[in-house]
Amino acid sequence: MSGTRHLYLVDDEPVPARIVKTSLERAGFQTSVFRNGLEALEALREAVKSNSLPDGLITDIEMPVMTGEELCKALEAEQPERSFPIFVVTSVPDQIHREWTARMDNLHFVEKPVSIKQLTSALEQALPRNGA
Repeated sequence: MSGTRHLYLVDDEPVPARIVKTSLERAGFQTSVFRNGLEALEALREAVKSNSLPDGLITDIEMPVMTGEELCKALEAEQPERSFPIFVVTSVPDQIHREWTARMDNLHFVEKPVSIKQLTSALEQALPRNGA
């Protein structure tokens, strides 16, 4: 389906990632899952080369190897003209997370447990419409 919007989902917890992926796909999104920020960053670097960036990125904050915060900061440094929105999801919404997310462009903060309905609604508002 050519009009399907593609999302990157970054979460080290397999069960929640599978639930979110399945729910997003039912809502009409194509979803690629990555286990940590480094996997997602490497995929994004390849996507830049092939001009196939995702329409949006959803990332957990607390993960091994590379956190969601480190991923976002790397993206900000490597792709300052990034046009796709980032949704940062965490079960530990402390002031430090809120401060760095507030400083970044086109970034949205989402608290766990994630309501799929609210997430889908936020995605629909933030993502450009394909073919519309």
